Amino acid sequence: MASKTTNPFTFLQQVRAETAKVTWPSRRETMISTVMVLIFAVIAMLFFFAADILMGYAIEWILGLGH
Repeated sequence: MASKTTNPFTFLQQVRAETAKVTWPSRRETMISTVMVLIFAVIAMLFFFAADILMGYAIEWILGLGH
């Protein structure tokens, strides 16, 4: 498969043209998305922490460890 080479100046022009086509989120949308990600990360952290604790207690109870 042959590759078409482009000089660096043309490449940068093409990159700039493609970047201009991108619809960038507003500052408000970015902040809302960031807060949502942080909230869901905390929820996931709490879930996995609780699951780890519960499974640890279950394993100790099943195997009779710690008594």
